[in-house]
Amino acid sequence: MLNRLSLSRVPTPAALSQSIDLRDILNFLWREWIFILTILVATIVIGAVMLMRQTPLYTASTEILLDSRRDRISDPVPVDPVVNLAEVENQMEIIRSTALLRRVVERENAPAGGDGTATQAAARAPVSRIDDPAAADDSVVDLSQLPPATTRGIQSIKGALQVTRSKGHLITVSFTSPDRQRAARIANAVAAAYIVDKLDTRYEGAKRAATWLTERLAELRNQVRVSEEAVQDFRQKNNLQQGNSSITLNQQQLADLNARLLAARAELAEKQARVDLLKTMDESGGDVQRLLPDMINSPLVGTLRNQLAGINQRESDLLARYGNGHPLVVNVRSEKRDVERSLAAEIRKLAANVRNEFEIAKARADSVEKSLRDVTGQVGSNSGAVVTLRELERTVEVNRTLFEDFLKKAKITQEQSTFEIRDARIITPALAPNNPSQPNKTRYMTIVVMVGLFLSVGGALGKELLNAGFTTPKEIEDQLGVPLLSSVAVMEPAALKADGKTLQIPQLPIVKPLGRFAESIRGVRSGIQMSDVDHPPAVIQVTSTVPGEGKTTLALSIASSAAASGLRVLYIDADLRRPSGSTILSTKKDAGLVDMLLAQSDPQTAIKQSEEFGFWYLPAGSRTQSPMDLLSSDRMKSFIETFRKLFDFVVIDSPPIGPVVDAVVISQLADKVVYVVRWSSTAREMVKHSIERVSADKKVAGVVFNHVNDKRAQRYGKHAYSYYYSSRYYRNYYTE
Repeated sequence: MLNRLSLSRVPTPAALSQSIDLRDILNFLWREWIFILTILVATIVIGAVMLMRQTPLYTASTEILLDSRRDRISDPVPVDPVVNLAEVENQMEIIRSTALLRRVVERENAPAGGDGTATQAAARAPVSRIDDPAAADDSVVDLSQLPPATTRGIQSIKGALQVTRSKGHLITVSFTSPDRQRAARIANAVAAAYIVDKLDTRYEGAKRAATWLTERLAELRNQVRVSEEAVQDFRQKNNLQQGNSSITLNQQQLADLNARLLAARAELAEKQARVDLLKTMDESGGDVQRLLPDMINSPLVGTLRNQLAGINQRESDLLARYGNGHPLVVNVRSEKRDVERSLAAEIRKLAANVRNEFEIAKARADSVEKSLRDVTGQVGSNSGAVVTLRELERTVEVNRTLFEDFLKKAKITQEQSTFEIRDARIITPALAPNNPSQPNKTRYMTIVVMVGLFLSVGGALGKELLNAGFTTPKEIEDQLGVPLLSSVAVMEPAALKADGKTLQIPQLPIVKPLGRFAESIRGVRSGIQMSDVDHPPAVIQVTSTVPGEGKTTLALSIASSAAASGLRVLYIDADLRRPSGSTILSTKKDAGLVDMLLAQSDPQTAIKQSEEFGFWYLPAGSRTQSPMDLLSSDRMKSFIETFRKLFDFVVIDSPPIGPVVDAVVISQLADKVVYVVRWSSTAREMVKHSIERVSADKKVAGVVFNHVNDKRAQRYGKHAYSYYYSSRYYRNYYTE
C-alpha cells in the first residue's frame, strides 16, 4: 500500500506544536474507546459500590432568633437595634461551648419520659436554681474531670454540630447523624439548652441583685426606725410638741441647706450602693460588666469586646485549618491576650472611677452637713432644742426617702427575677429529615464520572505513549526525516491461495499482479525510483532494525515484482549469518557469495535463475567466521560493480542493523537503502538510531511499513495511508 510524501511537505515540529488536529483526537478516541469505556465503567461501578456501602447521614436544622429589643418592665418602648455582629458571634461561641454541650449530653443520657425523649422533657422542665453563686458559674469546664462517656459525647456532638449565622440576628444550629430522629433531637436539644442557659444566667444575675437589695433594705429600715425613735425621745425630753417650736433661723437659708443636704445624702447613698455592689461582685467572682451600666455603655469597653469577639472567630478558623503550634495561631492568641489585658485594665479604671465618685459624694455630703452645722450654730441657746429637733427630723426624712427608693428598686428587681425575659427564642424547630444530606449522590457520582474520565483518558494516553512502535506516516516523517514508501498489510492465509495451491509471498507479484500485495510492492519500487529521479538507483539494499521484521520476504518480493515487469534482476543474499533468503530459495547448501569472495567459486557457477520467481539469485553460500571482512573487501566492491553492469536491478538482502554491523558496510556499496519497519512493534529509539547509521549521503530511500493490521491502522485515521484496501477505493479500482 503506497503512501509516499515529499520531504518538502513534512511539517516542522514548531508548526506541529502550534496546531491541534481534531482528527487526531477523534482517531485517538476511536482506537482507544474500548479501553476508555472499560476503565470508565469500572470506575463508575466501584464508585457506585462505595456509595452503596457508605452510611447515609441526615442533617436537621433549627433556627434561633436573638431578640435584642428586650421587652423589659423598665423599658416599655421597644427600639429596633442595629445588628451587632460581634454579639451574634459571641452567642454562636456560647452554643459551641463545652459547658452548654455538657448539658445536652447529660440530658441526652438521662432516662426518657413517657411521651418523648429525655432532652425534650428536660427542655420543658423549670429552670434549675443554684443558690451558690460559685457553683452556678459553669462556663469553664475541665474535660479531665468529666466522666469518659460524657467527654466522648461532648466531642461527638461538637464534631457533628454546625452553628452559622443566616442573616441579621438569626442563628442556624445544624446537627448531622446517621439516625434522622437523633439528628433532629440533638439539634433541638442544643437550641433548648441555649435558651435555658440564657434564662439561668439572667435569673442568677437578678437574684444576686435582689439579695443585695434585701440586705440593704433591712439596714435602711433599721436606720429609719432608730431616727424616728430619736425624734420622739427628744420631743419628750424637751417637752416639745409638733407645731410649738419657734423659728429663730432664716427660713430660706435653712430650707436651701436642707434641700442640698437631702440631695447630697441621696447621691451618697446611690454611690455607696454602687460601691457595695462592686465589692459584692468582686468577692463573688461575678461579671462586673453585667451590673454596672457605666461599664456596659463605655465605648472603649464595647470596642474591646467587639475586637475580642473577632479575634475569637479568627482563632476558631485558624484552629480548624492548622494546629495549636502554627505561627498564625500563636500570633492571634498573643493578640487576644493583649485585648483581654486592655479590657481588664479599662474595667479596673471604670471601677476606680466608681469608687472615686463615691468619695467625692461623701465629701460633698460632709461639706453640706458642716455648713448646716455652722448655720445652726449661730442660733442662741433659746433655739438650741428646736434646731436639734429639726436636725433629727431631717435625718428621719432622709432615711425614709432612701428606704422608699430602695424598696421600689427591690420590687422591680424581684419582678424581673420571676418574669422570664426572652431575648432569644426558637422560631423553627428541627424536624427529622426525609432525605440524607450526605452523601450527595448526584455530586458524588459526578465526581466519580469525572475521575473515571480522567483515569480512562489518562490511561489511554499513557498506553499510547508506551507504544514503542511507529503507527502513522506522520510519525515516520517527523521523527526520522524520511518518507514512507509503502505499507504492507498482514497476509491472510486466503490471500496466499491460487488455483487450490498455497503460494509463497514473493510469488504474489507474479501470480496476482493486480492484487493488493503486488500493488504495495510496486509502490516500494516507485518510491525507490522517485528518491533520485536524475540517477535512478540500480543497487538496492533491504535491511531492518531487528530480525523478524520481514525484510527478506520484502526483498524477494521486490525482486520478483521487478522481474515480472521485464527487468533483469539479481537477488543477493548478503545475510551471511542467517541466510533466510537462501532457505526460501532452497539453495542453502549451494555455493554462493561467500565462496565467490573466497575465490572458491565463480559467478557463472554461483548465480542461478529461479524459474519460480523469475529473477536471478546469488545465495549466501558457505558459512564464514568473518562476514564483515568479506563484505568490506575489494573483491565484494568489484562484484557489485560487475553486477551493476550485467543487471538492470540488484537487490541486496542484508542483515538487520541493530545486532551486527554488516548492513552498515553493505550500505556503502548500494545506491539506496530500503528500510523495513514492523508496524507498531519495533521501538522508535532503535529505529532512529539504526537509520542514522546508514543515512549518510541520503542513502535511505524510505521506510516500508510491514505487517500492518488493517483494523488497528484504520483507527489511526482512515486517511493515514494513501490506499486503504478494505475500503471502496480498492473495490472500485483493483481486482485480483
